Amino acid sequence: MKTRVLTGITTTGTPHLGNYVGAIRPAVAASWRDDVDAFYFMADYHALIKSDDPARIERSRLEIAATWLAAGLDPQKVTFYRQSDIPEIPELTWFLTCVTAKGLLNRAHAYKAAVDKNTEAGEDADAGVTAGLYMYPVLMAADILAFNANKVPVGRDQIQHIEMARDIAQRFNHIYGREFFALPEVVIEEQVATLPGLDGRKMSKSYDNTIPLFAGGQKHLRETIMRIVTDSRLPGEAKDPDSSSLFTIFRAFASEAESSAFRQALVDGIGWGEAKQVLFERIETDVAPMRESYDALMARPAVIEEILQEGAKKARAIAAPKVAELRDAIGLRSGVAIAPQAAAAKAAPKSDKPPRFASFRDGDGSFRFRLFSGDGEELLLSRAFADPKAAGALQKRIKQLGDSAVLAVESLSLALDLDGEQVAVTPTYHDEATRDEALSRLRAALDQLAAQE
Repeated sequence: MKTRVLTGITTTGTPHLGNYVGAIRPAVAASWRDDVDAFYFMADYHALIKSDDPARIERSRLEIAATWLAAGLDPQKVTFYRQSDIPEIPELTWFLTCVTAKGLLNRAHAYKAAVDKNTEAGEDADAGVTAGLYMYPVLMAADILAFNANKVPVGRDQIQHIEMARDIAQRFNHIYGREFFALPEVVIEEQVATLPGLDGRKMSKSYDNTIPLFAGGQKHLRETIMRIVTDSRLPGEAKDPDSSSLFTIFRAFASEAESSAFRQALVDGIGWGEAKQVLFERIETDVAPMRESYDALMARPAVIEEILQEGAKKARAIAAPKVAELRDAIGLRSGVAIAPQAAAAKAAPKSDKPPRFASFRDGDGSFRFRLFSGDGEELLLSRAFADPKAAGALQKRIKQLGDSAVLAVESLSLALDLDGEQVAVTPTYHDEATRDEALSRLRAALDQLAAQE
């Protein structure tokens, strides 16, 4: 059985070497595992919380998609899509919002940090805090729960968001009486490399110290590497590899043998300019083929769009049925499905007798049961069971469903689904009107059974 792993990529900037080594390269490698069902999405809704520059958002979406594809992500093997192409995600966000405690969101690190900063500055606690920032954890929960992701690789600063997603999922499951959502597990990549930037601090857009992955081409890559800050040791003087940003970056791209040779060159006194040239050449060996693919993709944005639309179709094939199931569970059913019980009473002769189950054994030895209304109309026929106890357990569950029952409307019949599995069906009716009347009677019978429990 495959494990579903989901990774989000925020679309607010141009990818740099740190992004590639720390996130893109290991994620692409993981996507090739046979036991992984990998989902990668561009979190462009999340990007709106961080940037209000439309041109930047648009450009970043294109650059990041091209980067991941050029780095080896296979859209045939994984599900690769834009968050904004999945309308079920904002709909699910609202469903989850309605069960999420405000106190839980008050404890979110990003919100608390904003409040603390305002308080220290003598400002109103919520000054400059948008509802988007406040609701960020719920949107992230929807990203994960829409696909019942089993594992979510994140940095340590995101652990709380996965824990919140679990809390929200558990609360929804509890309120609506069924395990609608799998509880996601956080995955911390302890061995993920963190590259130093031009000034020795962690490579980050926040510090403006990044080395571009593809932007500006080979020339810009070399020029940027040549700007890496080093100490004042002259050629011929021994350098300390363990305190050198050049060696740390080199080791992220090189083999053990190459790294050993570069370390020795530093100890032997190679000049910083020459060392930077060696670093550039080693990085360029890996980056050049990817850059060629990247440039070809950027020159044909229609190709990227087609790939993302195909990915959205794959993603929606999972998210749409999930959200449809949830709509039914929370009462947002079609007009047919939510017909008032008064209509059900009108559609059938009133009976003082409650609905009942009747168990029987088929000719092949399997066990089934029927659900009859109080006046004797057959409402449901169960699937076959090898064990009569399993059939009895299903009867007990049906008695507890009431208006939380998931009833799938088919052409001229209905089906009762439990945990995504069809467990019972109605007779086939002559026309849709008869089927719709039967749906009302069936819902009324299920409500009566639940009231008896």
